[in-house]
Amino acid sequence: MGSALLVARAHPGARSVSTQPVVDEALVRALLAEQHPDLADLAVEPVAEGWDNAVFRVGAHLTARLPRREEGAALVANEQRWLPLLEPHLPLPVPSPVRLGVPGAGYPWPWSICAWLPGQTACTAPPADLDLAARDLGAFLGALHRPAPADAPPNPYRGIPLPERDPGLRSALATLADGPRRLSAATLRWAADRWTTLSATPPWTGPPLWLHGDLHPANLLVHDGRLSAVIDFGDLTAGDPATDLAVAWMVFDVSTRQTLRTAAGGIDEATWARAEGWALALSLAYLVGSPPGSPMVAVAHQTLAALQGPRP
Repeated sequence: MGSALLVARAHPGARSVSTQPVVDEALVRALLAEQHPDLADLAVEPVAEGWDNAVFRVGAHLTARLPRREEGAALVANEQRWLPLLEPHLPLPVPSPVRLGVPGAGYPWPWSICAWLPGQTACTAPPADLDLAARDLGAFLGALHRPAPADAPPNPYRGIPLPERDPGLRSALATLADGPRRLSAATLRWAADRWTTLSATPPWTGPPLWLHGDLHPANLLVHDGRLSAVIDFGDLTAGDPATDLAVAWMVFDVSTRQTLRTAAGGIDEATWARAEGWALALSLAYLVGSPPGSPMVAVAHQTLAALQGPRP
């Protein structure tokens, strides 16, 4: 999708590492020849590689998305099942599969072919007009955050009550007291105190709502200065919408955060406070869990600065 960079998901506790097949252009060409022969003569070019998936451009208008390990295969399966159902109701493009791939050519997992979505991630090309981007993303979240069915994919890390994040957050604070990404003692004290307040916010009591689950600047595409797509729905799940609303502190300033809140519709004070708590928890997780060179380190620092900055 454009020049999107896939990043490791910073969950509290790494997923287990399993044997990984070699996922390269040769494999993509073999799978296309075997399963989609009408596409076999198109050029194949690597676009991005993350912890769970690799993405290749196929010709001018398509991408192939392949899990790199077993844990990623379940994420692709979620996208294959649910994105085609959600896409018609969403006001921004998403990487809904246009063709499905199955194990083959020595490759053991399902994979997808999606439309090519032009643009760069908001990490590298922030929106030119933050107010417009806040309205666009808020409308997207308002459309996405609808009651989910009982068989929506579970996710033990996202959409859950904030207090369940407490062990991981405390562990992150301890880790960030030292090492190359250490935070100042003052910042660590502020984070601990602020977390104590935010995690005591009344919990979500509504029905589980559909969530993107991993909404941050690296999963937002910007084309010609405008927010153009939302990508990487591998963590798609249902639960507390505050999880997704944490993006307000990752991308926007104090005034445009409120624009996003209004555009998303009906965001009560408790949900907004929990969203701030999610932004804090995720920023610390990004610092601890992101690999060297990941853009999420900068996102984490930007988010922490926004959380400590002016309030409306």
